[in-house]
This record gives sequence, structure tokens and C-alpha cells, in this order.
Amino acid sequence: MLQKLWQPSDRSFAAAREVKLVCAARGVRGFGDGFAIIILPAYLSAIGFDAVEVGIVATAALLGSAVMTLAIGHLAARHDLRPFLIVGALVMVATGLALPQIEHIAFIATVVFFGTVNPQPGDIGMLVPLEQAMLAHGVPDDQRTRAFARYSLIGSLATAAGSLVAAAPDALVHLGLGKVAAFKAMFLFYAALGVVAAALYRRLPHAQADAPKPASAGLGPSRGVVYKLAALFSLDSFAGGFIVQSLLALLLFERFDLSLAGASVFFFWSSVASAFSYPVAARLAARIGLINTMVFTHIPSSLCLIAAAFAPNLTLVLALLLVRSALSQMDVPTRTSYVMAVVTPAERTAAASITAVPRTVTSSISPAIAGVLLASPFSGLPLVACGVLKIVYDVILLISFRHIRPPEEDDA
Repeated sequence: MLQKLWQPSDRSFAAAREVKLVCAARGVRGFGDGFAIIILPAYLSAIGFDAVEVGIVATAALLGSAVMTLAIGHLAARHDLRPFLIVGALVMVATGLALPQIEHIAFIATVVFFGTVNPQPGDIGMLVPLEQAMLAHGVPDDQRTRAFARYSLIGSLATAAGSLVAAAPDALVHLGLGKVAAFKAMFLFYAALGVVAAALYRRLPHAQADAPKPASAGLGPSRGVVYKLAALFSLDSFAGGFIVQSLLALLLFERFDLSLAGASVFFFWSSVASAFSYPVAARLAARIGLINTMVFTHIPSSLCLIAAAFAPNLTLVLALLLVRSALSQMDVPTRTSYVMAVVTPAERTAAASITAVPRTVTSSISPAIAGVLLASPFSGLPLVACGVLKIVYDVILLISFRHIRPPEEDDA
């Protein structure tokens, strides 16, 4: 009787510990992504790559992310999540160690294909569906969106801090280190952060050992809804691929001659604006619903992006992009929470992977196209393409899913 009395409390404590460890690891990864995303295009430019080649590398990174995410989601749905998280962190270590050793485009494309450096921060990469499934484990429905908002908040704030560190190569150059050598030193620092992430994952319990084993495909009764969401999310990500952060940084470098230090400060505030939008999104979702929150914050952000393409000076461009950052990521915790809500617990890992993979695949196509558009006389074309396509996505999402509500909204 005493054991039964204490069991719920023990489970609650264990779930809270899982959330803290996952969020801490997300913060470590976000910090590394924050500077790696900015440094990667600057490093590639420093060793002689042009905009088209940078776009090709970005495409390779996103396509590789899709392949690795699909493989991880397929395997992890049947096994303990913790070993897969540790392996993913070790891949992060290998990525940071390999990039400074090579300068040929074919080898760099291969490393980023199998590695963890992505040209876009946020919910992309092999570790994301694993962390999402771990986070949803044991969290009640009425706390799920807040948990994902906290997870995204920590990741974004860490990414913001990492963005400031992207100015470190300039400081290293002033200390006498060569420019390329300074970039390489930062990639080694990225590898060290992978070691820290692995140590945090190692402290996690053996996840979902008591969960029912999923079917061979990982999906059951929710298959239709998941596939429809995956198709729509892929359209959104195809649009987002036109302005992955690495290419946006390259645009600011080339069109407005923005310095590396200036870019790091801008992306810091951009990430901070995104970070503080997550808890606002959770509160807004509690009032108007997850789907409405996703759509009615996304459309204004897309309009800001289109306006930025035609802005005549750097100040106005940065202002519009900051407003966009404060709105565009509100769909991140709400989207994840919605996917976790409309599937059964046994389907969550597979659903996270299946909805993530098409996003990554389609977003891997557009950076190469964006690289060509950046080289055109009107370098703002990628921003226009992204904004228009995202508005189309929002309208279709609202029409298709406004009547499919998560449990907490049905209860309300």
C-alpha cells in the first residue's frame, strides 16, 4: 500500500527530471547551432565558395538530416530512446572534428549530410523527434503545450547566446590567429559541446520501457492524420528553405556588407524574439486553440518577410526581420504539441519522425534554388518566394484541420 501511495509521486518526479535533462541538452545543442549556423557560410566564403556552392552545402545538410531522422524514427519506435540520443550527440562531436580538416566541396557536403550542423536552427535534425517523444512521455495533456514551449524557449535562448559567440573569430583574428584557423577553432568548440550533450543524455532513464510496442510502421489509427500533416508541413518547410539562416546571413553579408559581429548581434536578438514568443504561443493556444495560434501568427510574419525583400536599407530590413522572428516561430511548440495530441502515445516517436522527415526533405530542395536566386539582380527573391508559399500553407492548414481538436480543447 505504501509503495502504491508513493508511486505517482515518484513517476511525477522522474518525468520532471526527464524534462529538465532534455531541455538542458536542447540548450547545449542550441548554443552550438547558434554560432555554427552563422560561421558555416562565412567559413565557406573564406575558403572560396560562392553563393551557389553554399546553397548546395545547405541542401546536402538538410537532405542528410531527413535521411538520418527517418532512420532514427524507424528504429527508435521499437527501442529505448536513450542510446539513440547518445549516438546523435556523438555524431555532433564527429561533425565538429571533421569540418576543420577538409576544404573540398564534395567532402564538406558529405560531412554535413551525415552530421548535425544544419543551416537552419529549431526543430530540425535526427535528435529532434527523439527529444520530442521523450518530452511528451509522462506529461499530462493540459501541460503538454507548456512543456514544449519551455523546451523551445530554452533552445532559442541558447541559440541566441550562441549567435553572439559567432563574433569570436574576429576576436581570435585580433589576437593573431588566421581567419580560417579561427573558424576551425569554433568547429572544435562545437565538437566539445557534443560531448556535454552526450553526458546529459546519458543521465536520462531508459525511456518508454513500459510503453506498448508500436506496429511495424510505428503508426496505427492516426496514420491518415499524420500523413496529411506531414504533407502540409513539407510545404511550409519547402518555403522556409528559401531563407535558411545560413543563406539569410549570406544575403546580409553580400547585399548590405554586414559584418560578422553585426550578424551575430542581429541573430542574437532574432533568437531572443523567437524565444519569448514560445510562452506567449502557449498562452494564446489556451485561449484560441493550437491551429488558430499557428495560422494567425504565421501570416503576419510572412507579410513582414515579403516587405523585407523590398526594403531599401539595412535598418528597415533588420527591423522587419526581427518582427518576423517574434511571430514566425509561435507555431513551433504549438505544432509539436498538436502532433503529439492527435496520435496515441505508442505512435508519438513515429509521428514525430514522419512529420519531421518530409519537412527536412523539402527544405533541402529550396536552398540550392535560393542560392541561384541570391545571385540574380534582385537578391530579395528568396524572401518573396518564402512568404507567399507560407501564406498558402497557413490557409490550407486552417481549412483542413480547424475541426480536429486536441483532447484539452475538446474538454474545454
